[in-house]
Amino acid sequence: MQSNFQPGLGLLKHVGVFLLLLSSAVMAVEDVVSFSDESLRPRYQQLLEELRCPKCQNQNLADSNSAISQDLRAEVQRLLEEDLSDAEIKEYLKNRYSEFILYRPEVNSSTWFLWAAPVVLVVLGGLIVLRLSRRKKTSGMEETPIPVRSTDQQQRLDKLLNSSKQGSE
Repeated sequence: MQSNFQPGLGLLKHVGVFLLLLSSAVMAVEDVVSFSDESLRPRYQQLLEELRCPKCQNQNLADSNSAISQDLRAEVQRLLEEDLSDAEIKEYLKNRYSEFILYRPEVNSSTWFLWAAPVVLVVLGGLIVLRLSRRKKTSGMEETPIPVRSTDQQQRLDKLLNSSKQGSE
């Protein structure tokens, strides 16, 4: 009887499971941020959700793990500790990283099209639907013209109709 036991294989499995568990525990670690005043924490979280990571596509600073996001989180913490308002912090970061950093850009000369385009598209779509529905209503109300026939054709048609009526009686 042969044994399937291979020395070291069991140990490798245990080490592999341990490393797998360890890697998931490492990923779950969050940044621990300490404030001089705990009332700053809600503002900090709100700002991290409203500010976009300059490197990532569609991720806010709270969700991103990039190095720039980590630096910006520390910067937001520093600015909050300096007692700046949320508007001042956003303005500082906007001046440094452009309006891309704001999830909700301000309405101004360079962003008015972003705010107006959805409204214009909805109104334009409504007008197109309205026009097509009116066209359909008016085309359904028109009477179809009776084709003009010669007297010979009309007599043959009458004769056919009369013969079909007599055959069905």
